[in-house]
Amino acid sequence: MATRLSTRSRTKLRSSLEAGFFCLCALCAASLAACICLPQLPSRLAAGLFAAYFAGLLWHKYSSLRALAFAFMAIIGLAVLFGLRKPALLTQNPETVLLYPDEVQVKDGCLTGIGHLKDRKLVVFGKADEQLAGLVMSGQTVLLGPGEGEISELEPATNQGQFDYRTYYAAKGISQRLKFTGAVLEGTENSPVARLHGLRRKIASRLAVLPRLLAFFASELLLAQNPSQENAVNMNNYRDLGVIHILSISGMHVGIYVMALSLVCAWGRLTEEETFAVCLLFLAFEIFLSGWQPGFIRASLTYGLRQAFSLKKVRVTGADVLGLTFLLHLLVCPRLLLSTGAVLSYVLAMGLVLTPGMPKLAQSCWLNLLLTPFLLKNFYQINVCTIFYNFLVVPYFNWVVMPVSLASLLLRPFPGILRIFESILELLEGLLGKISQLGIGRLIFGQITALQLAGLFTLTAAILALLSKAPREKGEIRAKKKLTARGQLAKRLTYVLGSCYLLLYLGIHFPLKGQVTFIDVGQGDSILLTTPLLRKVYLIDTGGKVAFGGQKRPKPKPQIESITLPFLKSQGISKIDAVFVSHQDADHVGDLGPLLSEIQVDRLYFGKGLLQNPGFQKRLAGRIKQTKLVELQAGMRVLDQGGHGIDFLVLHPLAGGPGENKDSLSLACSLAGKTWAFTGDLDQAGERQILERMPDLKVDYFKLGHHGSDTSSAPDFLQRINPQLVFISAGRNNRYHHPKPETLAALRQLGIPYYSTQDCGMISWYYGLGTKPYFASFLRGRLPADP
Repeated sequence: MATRLSTRSRTKLRSSLEAGFFCLCALCAASLAACICLPQLPSRLAAGLFAAYFAGLLWHKYSSLRALAFAFMAIIGLAVLFGLRKPALLTQNPETVLLYPDEVQVKDGCLTGIGHLKDRKLVVFGKADEQLAGLVMSGQTVLLGPGEGEISELEPATNQGQFDYRTYYAAKGISQRLKFTGAVLEGTENSPVARLHGLRRKIASRLAVLPRLLAFFASELLLAQNPSQENAVNMNNYRDLGVIHILSISGMHVGIYVMALSLVCAWGRLTEEETFAVCLLFLAFEIFLSGWQPGFIRASLTYGLRQAFSLKKVRVTGADVLGLTFLLHLLVCPRLLLSTGAVLSYVLAMGLVLTPGMPKLAQSCWLNLLLTPFLLKNFYQINVCTIFYNFLVVPYFNWVVMPVSLASLLLRPFPGILRIFESILELLEGLLGKISQLGIGRLIFGQITALQLAGLFTLTAAILALLSKAPREKGEIRAKKKLTARGQLAKRLTYVLGSCYLLLYLGIHFPLKGQVTFIDVGQGDSILLTTPLLRKVYLIDTGGKVAFGGQKRPKPKPQIESITLPFLKSQGISKIDAVFVSHQDADHVGDLGPLLSEIQVDRLYFGKGLLQNPGFQKRLAGRIKQTKLVELQAGMRVLDQGGHGIDFLVLHPLAGGPGENKDSLSLACSLAGKTWAFTGDLDQAGERQILERMPDLKVDYFKLGHHGSDTSSAPDFLQRINPQLVFISAGRNNRYHHPKPETLAALRQLGIPYYSTQDCGMISWYYGLGTKPYFASFLRGRLPADP
């Protein structure tokens, strides 16, 4: 039977809440969890130092609560350690997989999503027959016998800047995927949990029949999911304006839901406690509908704790409510810090706690500064005009998007009204799109390290703490002096913060090292070359997807959007001085069009005759604005006029051609005393032509022709050019079986070592001022020059 707290215990509890105990516990727990979660040793050591510092503060300031603080840290540490523990990897297919209808989707006869076993979850994908597709679409939870299939670990990102699905799913406790064929339907399930998932699927299906933009916003607001890839343009507009957070359901939406429910409960004459219970039940249901979205869970927990303390007449600071919210959230979700969205949500909430009473404009500035290190670490760009875009977009979202989207749920039987709503959204979204296309305020900064993030965030938080902390002295004169001292220190730290950002920007945009990087684009070629200091940027081929068979399929998303462009942004590159196109094949030039649309390219070089190819003309149509087009043939040189770039010698083609393999543009250049050669998919006949023109050609590093095919890189050609090391750019498990065994055998026979993107992912060679040239790969780190 519950008993009342004694007066002494109640006083002790209130004093601990008022003194910031739970806030400090949360900071210590966050540092401890980061120390356990982070993969890099330097980052873990830094997090460990922060944890020790906060633990010392707890020990010093709360001597009477040391046991409680120790218990908190022990429980959190064990929870995180246990939560991060991965079950043993499956080595054979499970007998049955449980598929909830709202966690999978069926498109073009293919099922993808998340499957459940007794002790784990899996990413699943495979063929779905009409019966299975029908059950899923109708909201049925199914038990699937996967039949024959293949189970494997989720692959990590293989390029710098690339979205890492392994890390993304690790935050959800998923480490493997199941590819099934010939699946057998074992039955359906009708448990209470299954019915809830079925309800969520039915809600998603009802929202999907709304006009596109209404469906998009209603799904984001209720289910925290994007119902269609067609909305990617709208998402990108919000991202480029720096207001993508508006689409995430969080505190603003919790406040609106609570306000609406409170009005209804007041009309029904419910007591304050009954209204609180109704709001908690609704928020719990909406947490499920949102797919356990971290920001919504945080906002709901914060509301629940604050209201509970208010009802019990316990005074508590906003910092302590947030701290206790984080501790509870981390306890039930030990992988919380692996989620970028969760981290951003708590950082933003922390900023709001640190800036009470600040003028709106100043508060917006500091909140953006608090978020900036995380944005640069994860997205590599910011918009310096985000503050002003917030003042523009937030009222539009609050007074147009949310009312119209939620009203559309009630007005589904009236298509005429829905069309009016859709037209309003189309007009206003079109205006936002035009503003986004202007690019005003968009800054490609580049990626910072985890340690740099920690330093910038700590410095910004310290400044905010100094600015927000009111003087406690009783004497007015002494208080003013104390306030002035804090203000002066905050001012000096602000200068330090600005200097740090400037130095980081200069270090990224005027690097001491240049590079030759083989981007892992799968079965294709894309090679980046840059110079140190006054950086010049060159790209040889763009990669691209090859279409197979005569069956008409939806046009795939250009892989440059998920590989090359994020990599360039992570390097702080917003302009390419020259792009060289080897030939017409899609795996070399398929993403040229999207590249030209997304980034400024000064000059485009290609082999003589390629411009007459209708397919190549189609790739350029409507995308050439200020780009200069230049035809090349053997014997020509591409010279850098400024003296800071790279000079290229054209080795091939000898004559014009339509852009087939035999017409491949082949180049050579010298960097840091080493000669490089790139020959695209040039065949052995073309290699012989190069040697006939240049019999004394010697190469230090060579990109193996045609992905290691036996139609290129003839043994006598390799013997003549005598490379120290060669590189193979080919897709994993590709249907061509590149590189060919014959080619690898020739390399072994000639004693020529090689590196392949199949094994190493992105491969880079760095050189520069005061730097001894070295090789490194994204997957394996530093590489020996002689593997």
